Amino acid sequence: MAHDRVQDGEGGRGDDSAVGLKPNAIGFVDALVIGLNATSPAYSLAAVIGPIVALVGIYAPGVMFASFVPMLLIASAFYYLNKVDQDCGTTFSWVTRAMGPWAGWLGGWAITMTGVLVVGSLADVAVSFTLLAVGLDGWVENDFVRQLLTVLLIIVMTALCVIGTELSAKVQNVLILLQIAFLLVFVVVALYRVYAGTTGFDSIEPSVSWLDPFGAGGAALTGGLLLGVFIYWGWESAVNLTEETEDSASAPGRAGLWSTVVLLVTYLSVAVAVVAFAGTAFLAENAGEEEFIFAQLAGDVLGGWDWILLLAVATSAIASTQTTIIPASRTALSMARRQALPQHFGHISPRFRTPDVSTWWVAGIAIAWYLIVNQISTNALFDSLTALSLLIAFYYALTGVACAVYYRRHLTESVRNFLLIGLGPVVGAGLLAWLLVRSVIDMSDPANSYSGTSWFGLGPPLVIGIVISLVGVVLMVVWRLRDAVFWQERPSVADPELVHAPARKER
Repeated sequence: MAHDRVQDGEGGRGDDSAVGLKPNAIGFVDALVIGLNATSPAYSLAAVIGPIVALVGIYAPGVMFASFVPMLLIASAFYYLNKVDQDCGTTFSWVTRAMGPWAGWLGGWAITMTGVLVVGSLADVAVSFTLLAVGLDGWVENDFVRQLLTVLLIIVMTALCVIGTELSAKVQNVLILLQIAFLLVFVVVALYRVYAGTTGFDSIEPSVSWLDPFGAGGAALTGGLLLGVFIYWGWESAVNLTEETEDSASAPGRAGLWSTVVLLVTYLSVAVAVVAFAGTAFLAENAGEEEFIFAQLAGDVLGGWDWILLLAVATSAIASTQTTIIPASRTALSMARRQALPQHFGHISPRFRTPDVSTWWVAGIAIAWYLIVNQISTNALFDSLTALSLLIAFYYALTGVACAVYYRRHLTESVRNFLLIGLGPVVGAGLLAWLLVRSVIDMSDPANSYSGTSWFGLGPPLVIGIVISLVGVVLMVVWRLRDAVFWQERPSVADPELVHAPARKER
C-alpha cells in the first residue's frame, strides 16, 4: 500500500520528505467530477460523432455503448488495485508492484506523455469555442491571437492545479454543472424538434435498434471502436488524486467506475439527439469538421441561443485542460519519490501541498509541444493527438493485466474475484491490445492521417507514437545506468489480509 513506502522520505524526496500531498482535500463527488471533466465529454462528442457516423451511420450510439465495455472492465482493475495501493502514480505504482520496474516505468512514461500531447489541443479548443460563443470568429482564424490565448489558458489552469486540489475541485464542479446543463438543453430541444418535424434536416426518429453495435457490420465496428473507446479516456484522473481524497482506499476507485457509467449515459443521449436531428448524411459529409458540425447544429437547434452549445464544448475543454495535467504531474511525482525520476520532480509545495515542480514541468513541455507542432501545421497537431491512442491503449491494457497478476493467488477464491479482478480486467486488456494492433495497422498508412503525408513511409501519428516510445526507452535505460535504486524493486502479490479486509476510511 501507499504506507509501505519509507515514511520519513517517501522513497527519496530529499529535503521535502516531511511534506506530503494534502490528505482528505476532496470527497467522492469531487473525485467523480474530476474524472468526468478529464474526459472532456462535450468536446469528445464534437470530435468523434461525425467520423463515427461516417463509419457506422445510425448505429453510432451502439458503437459508443460497445466502446464502454473495455473501459468499465479496466475501471474495475483500477478500483481493486487502488484498494491495496493508494498511490497517486496509479498504473506506474501498480504495474511496478505486479510486473516489475521495467514495465512500471514504461506505464508511467505513457501516462505522463498523454498529458503533454493533449493539453495544448484541449486549451486551443477551449479558446476557439469561447471566441465563437462570444462572436469573435475572426480571432479564431488569427493564429497568433489564438495560440497566445491558448498558452495563457494553460498557465492559468496549471496555476489552479498548483494552488490547491480543493480550489481545483471547486472550479471543476462549476464547469461540469455548466457543461451538463448546456448539453441537456441541447438534447431536449433537438429531440423535441425531431418529433415536431421542424429540424430543416433529413431527421430520423430514434429507434432502439440504434444501440446495436453490430448493425453496420464487423469492419465498420472495428473502425468505430477505434474512435469510440478513446472518448472515455481520462476518467482515471479521479484515482490519481487518491492520496488527497477522503476514504482513499475506496472512493477514488468508485469515482472512476461511476464516471464511466455517467459518461455512457451522456454520450448515448447526445449521440441519439445529434443523429436524429441532423441525419447521417450531414454528419458523414462533415466528419472532419467538428467545430463546423457543432457550431452549425448549435444555431439550427437553439437559434439565437447557439452560444449554449458552444459554451458546453468550451467549458468541457477548459475543464479537461486542467484535469489532464493531474495524472501526468502525479505520476511524475510518484516516479520521483520511488527514484525512477530525478528527485526534484518529487518536490511538493509546503504551502499548497501539491506537486508544484512536476505540474509546471508538464505544463511547460505541453506548451512547447503545442507551439512547435503548430509551426509544422495544424494537421501535425491533430496527428499527434491520434498518436495518443497508442499510449492510452498501452497503459490501460497494462493495468488490466497487472490487476490479474497482482491478485493471481486469490482469483479462484470466489466467483466475484474471478470475474471482477481476473477475467474482466484481462478481457478489457485484450480488447485494448487488439485495438492497439488495429491502430498501428491503420496508422501505418499515410492516407489515414490528417495531413495525408508520409513520414519515413509511415503515417505521422505512428511515427510520433514510435518516437515517443523510443525516447521513453532511452530515458529509462539512461536513468537505470545512473541510479539503479528503483530497479531493485521486485514484483509482489496481494496480501490476503488486504484482499479480504473492507476498504478502510481515512481519518
